[in-house]
Amino acid sequence: MKFRSIVFCLFVAFNILSFVASEVQAQAPQRTSSADILHQLKKLNVLGTVLYVAAHPDDENTRLITHLANEKLYNTGYLSVTRGDGGQNLIGPEISKDLGIIRTQELLQARRTDGGVQFFTRANDFGYSKNADETFNIWNKEQVLSDMVWVIRKFRPDVMITRFPPDERAGHGQHTASAVLAAEAFIAAGDPKRFPEQLKYVEVWQPKRLLWNTGVWSFGSQAEFDKYVDKLLKVDVGGYNPLLGQSYGEIAAASRSMHKSQGFGASASRGTSIEYLQHTLGDKAEKELLEGINTTWARVKGGDKVEKLIQKAIDTYKPTEPATIVPTLLAARKELQKLPDSHWKQVKTDAINEVIQDALGLYLEVAASDFSAAPGQPVAFNIEAINRSAMPVTIKSINYSFAKQDTTLQKALSPNEPVKYSTTIKLPADMAYSQPYWLRKAGSLGMFAVEGFENIGKPENDPAAEVTFNLTIAGEPLQVKVPVVYKRTDPVEGEVYRPFIVTPPVFVNVAEGVYMFADQQPKQVNVRVKAGKANVAGNVSLNLPKGWKAEPSTIAFNLQAKGAEQNVSFIVTPPKGQHEAELKAVATIDGQNYRQSLNEINYSHIPAQTTFPEATAKIVKLDLKKNGEKIGYVMGAGDDIPTSLRQIGYDVTILRDSDMRLNYLQQFDAIILGVRAYNTIDRLKFHQPTLLEYVKNGGNLIVQYNTNHALVMPNVGPYPLKLSRDRVTVEEAEVRFLKPNHPVLNTPNKITKKDFEGWVQERGLYFPNEWSNEYEAILSSNDPGEPARDGGLLVAKYGKGNYIYTGYSWFRELPAGVPGAYRLFVNLISLGKHDGSGNASKSSIK
Repeated sequence: MKFRSIVFCLFVAFNILSFVASEVQAQAPQRTSSADILHQLKKLNVLGTVLYVAAHPDDENTRLITHLANEKLYNTGYLSVTRGDGGQNLIGPEISKDLGIIRTQELLQARRTDGGVQFFTRANDFGYSKNADETFNIWNKEQVLSDMVWVIRKFRPDVMITRFPPDERAGHGQHTASAVLAAEAFIAAGDPKRFPEQLKYVEVWQPKRLLWNTGVWSFGSQAEFDKYVDKLLKVDVGGYNPLLGQSYGEIAAASRSMHKSQGFGASASRGTSIEYLQHTLGDKAEKELLEGINTTWARVKGGDKVEKLIQKAIDTYKPTEPATIVPTLLAARKELQKLPDSHWKQVKTDAINEVIQDALGLYLEVAASDFSAAPGQPVAFNIEAINRSAMPVTIKSINYSFAKQDTTLQKALSPNEPVKYSTTIKLPADMAYSQPYWLRKAGSLGMFAVEGFENIGKPENDPAAEVTFNLTIAGEPLQVKVPVVYKRTDPVEGEVYRPFIVTPPVFVNVAEGVYMFADQQPKQVNVRVKAGKANVAGNVSLNLPKGWKAEPSTIAFNLQAKGAEQNVSFIVTPPKGQHEAELKAVATIDGQNYRQSLNEINYSHIPAQTTFPEATAKIVKLDLKKNGEKIGYVMGAGDDIPTSLRQIGYDVTILRDSDMRLNYLQQFDAIILGVRAYNTIDRLKFHQPTLLEYVKNGGNLIVQYNTNHALVMPNVGPYPLKLSRDRVTVEEAEVRFLKPNHPVLNTPNKITKKDFEGWVQERGLYFPNEWSNEYEAILSSNDPGEPARDGGLLVAKYGKGNYIYTGYSWFRELPAGVPGAYRLFVNLISLGKHDGSGNASKSSIK
């Protein structure tokens, strides 16, 4: 039984930490149409494989993948070197590892849509880099290369395709690195001396050729492209598939539109669409991508009998009676089993088994009574099986491999008569938690920590629990593995599915990720203790570094029901002076410590995701002064800055569309626009005059970074400025003070070079590169070997107030608890405001 997620277009943009979260439609059983079965049948007689390689989620060419998987019927894979953790999030506040989880699932949804297969390496998307050298300084190049070779040796592509060239035209250091690595892996995969430790599990494999999927964009102009176009391999990916009822452009657009966290919804296309491929390595193809490669059963010795039987199934297929081909497919499988073990024998055996299931209308489901359970706990399972054909099918036994338990049934499945029953099974006490495998151990800035080969390349964990149905079909054995799921009936959505997971028995969630102590006053730290099973009791405490104090030292909890919660509070007092540290919440039950928190990611277009990060929070004793109290915040693409500002005592109001009235806005000491607000809020073009009038009357308007494309209005400031793609990606890059006497560097906090220490991921992005004389550039920075980037912080006097445009990455630095970022951002808010004595700060802006 195959389980795939049903794709919905509903949009939910929130992330909550609760077992009572609203589940999204996910992991629902696949409903396969008669046309789909014929499509799968035809694919059984095609033995060709293509691997597409790029750096990130969204880099893949879904048009080409769709064409190769559905027109050519090749096994088509996409190897994304990273999971996209370093990008921005257009649908919610998740960044870093949580964003990587979202984008992993978006890629899986894309592949379910276009028919491809998804792979990854252990490389972490640490953020934008400008060249491959910078990337390889952070990635462990040999490990990433090893992972690529492993995927090639397992997937065995005949042809590899890169999205990017191995030079600066790729536009991103990780893009370039993906092409460099692909070329090295192309050669290394066929060399037994490279990564010989893999050869205990796989054989060497040499693809036939490597090509680059190029286009006009890589040649700079249409005229330059036209000079080379006759030398390129051309593939028309714009065909129409009557079995699928869509053009490949329509399917590809639906696939690309899965990348919702990046705002990559795509319009469908119909008709001819040419992709261009430039030869890189191996044998050159003149006319066809898999030229010179036998993609029939003739490439497998003895495969001719299998091919003939599959062709017979295709020729005799009756759309209204698909089960009539099952005896022919069983015969083909028998012939296949006689062949020596090989890659194609395994691939096609699995594929034939799937087609047999679909042709029978076989529905097998194992649904747990709850979507989670702790190790050692009993779980009720509801089993449903139905054979919707006239073929004789018998369930011989059911194997619950996760519990090492079997049930012998010998139950015949009569046509269209469901068999349903329930059983309760105790989970093993040592059953692993359902933490994503790449997050189980701490990695480095550039690499996830993954041990062993069993998980390398895999997009996600295997199901937490899997059940094997041992069947006979017309007397022939068939094993079907079914993942355990959870389902419920929603009054609006109907049947709602989500993955079954194994969790710790208790969770401890610290209320905030960062606690900023702006003075010597203690702060209340709230911890939510939540039961992952019934009847958990113990104590919760905070582990703090020397000099920090928590009262009380421990607090008892007693939770009778699974899912029950108890909120506890500690009073934490900081030491004197500026300090950065980490607190850890720990629950102790019967002498056993549990340090996991509960983190759920819920969006309607991907399966619900649950992780168990360590229950920690950053604590910072900060040397900080601030002027002003009330902040109005316009949320853009999503960030956590309002929470960060509340941490240091600001009264922050999230502004709605109806709030954008001058008499209402004038109560605020500053109005801040969230990241990419001018890219994502169309109404801002109507509210801009009101915002500028607010500034003219004495307010501070702080505009955070926007991209230079898809702006809702041509000019975001009161005076001309031009956004660019200039950025400073090295977080340690020197920051120079262009206006050392300017108030934003002096009032109320004296900013020094020390305030730019400890920044994360980058300095900033999409800096303006042109601006009128009314703006003053305050700071300058640049990546190694590049010219100065002076547009990261621009301040202009406008009327009685100040307009501030800043491309520095506050949306990363403030939630990460970077002290200097807080001090400088407070100065932006405080510009021109009264200090504690009632004196107005004097601005040097003319």
